[in-house]
Amino acid sequence: MSILEAIIIAIVEGLTEFLPVSSTGHMIIASSLLGIHTESFTKLFEVAIQLGAILAVVVLYWKKFVDFKSFSFYIKLALAVVPALLLGFLFSDQIDALLESPLTVAITLLLGGFVLIFIDRSFQHPSIHEEAEISYGKAIIIGIWQCLAMIPGVSRSAASIIGGMQQSLSRKVAAEFSFFLAVPTMAAATGYSLVLKDWPGANGVEQKGYEMLLSSQDNLIAFIVGNIVAFVVALLAIKFFIGFLQKHGFRWFGYYRIVAGVILLILLWTGVIHNG
Repeated sequence: MSILEAIIIAIVEGLTEFLPVSSTGHMIIASSLLGIHTESFTKLFEVAIQLGAILAVVVLYWKKFVDFKSFSFYIKLALAVVPALLLGFLFSDQIDALLESPLTVAITLLLGGFVLIFIDRSFQHPSIHEEAEISYGKAIIIGIWQCLAMIPGVSRSAASIIGGMQQSLSRKVAAEFSFFLAVPTMAAATGYSLVLKDWPGANGVEQKGYEMLLSSQDNLIAFIVGNIVAFVVALLAIKFFIGFLQKHGFRWFGYYRIVAGVILLILLWTGVIHNG
């Protein structure tokens, strides 16, 4: 992976991680167009640069994350992340197989687009307007909704925000809780990929993620640059999304997903991108 390729994928990650359009799906499309989707380091990189996006949330909402007087906030995040941790551990191989399929991304982009177009009409009377009002039970249910994002193209952000709105959270509170929940969820996924997961290496020898990062200077530089770029872009994307969501709702993201899904199907049909 070149530095330019790392920057391109990091920009895609930063722009899409917290928008309801699927960052995983967009990175699969980007890496496929760049011709590097099948490389083991690319797959590791697409997970590892989530560190930059996580840091963007922590920086923007640092007062929330260091408010140790509100211990219930941390309990809610811990409870909400459990479903994703359990399913991620139990179905890791199946999830990896889905990540190989741009066709899966195209289908879920389309289906999710239609959902977002009509979702605003479904939850018009929220009763929860502050994070402190979210119960532990509601936090767990939102965490279960988040698990839908294990299917590439679904969008972790969309799944958890819709789950929040289904639990009577306002758009703003649902979006912010989705951002908060991203921190332990993505940190766990990144840690697993870097420390525990075995990746196919050179000559068929498996490597841990950190070993692959440290195996070459190019890999390490790509990782560092990618996280810096993802951090900066994610900062801007989060600020944009909150204001846009409150004013316009989800429908424009729905239209975008449908267009992106159709374009991806065309690219697959014409052979520009190959499935698997």
